[in-house]
Amino acid sequence: MFSVGQENISPSPASTKGPVKYGELIVLGCNGSLPSGDKGRRRSCFALCRRTKANGVKPSTVHTSCTPQAAKAVSNKDQHSISYTLSRAQTVVVEYTHDSSTDMFQVGRSTENPIDLVVTDTVPGGQGQADGQAVQSTISRFACRIICQRNPPYAARIYAAGFDSSKNIFLGEKAAKWRTVDGQMDALTTNGVLVMHPRHGFSQDSKSGHWREISVCGNVFTLRETRSSQQRGRMVSSECNELRDGSLIDLCGATLLWRTAEGLALAPTLKHLEALRQELNAGRPQCPVGFNTLAFPSLRRKGVLDEKQPWAYLRCGHVHGYHGWGGRRHSEAGAAAAQGRECPMCRARGPYVPLWLGCEAGLYVDAQPPTHAFVPCGHVCSEKTALYWSQVALPHGTQAFHPACPFCIRTLSGDTGYTRLIFQSPLD
Repeated sequence: MFSVGQENISPSPASTKGPVKYGELIVLGCNGSLPSGDKGRRRSCFALCRRTKANGVKPSTVHTSCTPQAAKAVSNKDQHSISYTLSRAQTVVVEYTHDSSTDMFQVGRSTENPIDLVVTDTVPGGQGQADGQAVQSTISRFACRIICQRNPPYAARIYAAGFDSSKNIFLGEKAAKWRTVDGQMDALTTNGVLVMHPRHGFSQDSKSGHWREISVCGNVFTLRETRSSQQRGRMVSSECNELRDGSLIDLCGATLLWRTAEGLALAPTLKHLEALRQELNAGRPQCPVGFNTLAFPSLRRKGVLDEKQPWAYLRCGHVHGYHGWGGRRHSEAGAAAAQGRECPMCRARGPYVPLWLGCEAGLYVDAQPPTHAFVPCGHVCSEKTALYWSQVALPHGTQAFHPACPFCIRTLSGDTGYTRLIFQSPLD
């Protein structure tokens, strides 16, 4: 676990147990860690904690013409400002001033200092995050900022766009922008920042909510016709930009899950998932064909095929050990899974894949045993967790939406997107 701003965190006044934690941001598709390892600001999970010194900002003076004061605000590296270019002849500059009651955290693709959480495009299939140099990223360098109240109830609010190294946000002529009813300016970023708040909290009763777009000033809008359209959606004045436990943030290339500190206190932990794994293995499930005992590998060995690895026919859910009919070698397992196989127990034909435990505890909606697997990837979790994520249509590319496994971000298939696993107990 990595705490943003760990070097300047103040302890909670109510206790001496450590810093005040606002919440965590979890990158979907990484299953607990990046393939290359969690390093510095590039991680699969980020803890946002109260800083020793507040660094929040709030809007103050608005310059509607190119005055010397406006130019000074933009060039002053100690002054936060947002510039809205309306035409070559007119730019509106909004100065931002220090806010001692809030902390600001910034998320984006850039590795420059103002970015607290460096996020690159997530590749489906559990490969974590791609090398930003090799992939043409659709994630903004300065994608969004989250402003947290330093005092209870520690509300966290999200805004599109982040301040660069010069403490500026520049919105060019092509950005969708407008003047609000009260004379202020607002805008949307190129590919936008989308947010979805689940209904009924983040629990076993959770239901997917509506995806909305968040503006630079934190207003809420219905989605644009296309991700980068210059025509904004309809403003939803009944909703706000405050993040809730389980809120999803999509940056057009990576999706983050926000978990509040209160929500995480009730969520399962890695220690709990490990106990469930050991309990599952203690039942000594057997392959109904080879009669060999199966065992889920340790959470640290996720992705490394083991001799005792459980495999499943995802059409029916029957769990087996790996068997290569016709003398297939173990190395050809991937090809066999992709083609689909016929279950020797019930003759159902479909994907035949190794099973992997979902290792990111923050993605679970309950703490029940792992009994179901996502189709077609084979990531295993609790029934209610599988049900919830199978009903959440995640943004894909610039226009599509479809349910995906939260552990590897692969698109779900089949009637429900998941299957109940059927384990064979030992015969002795």
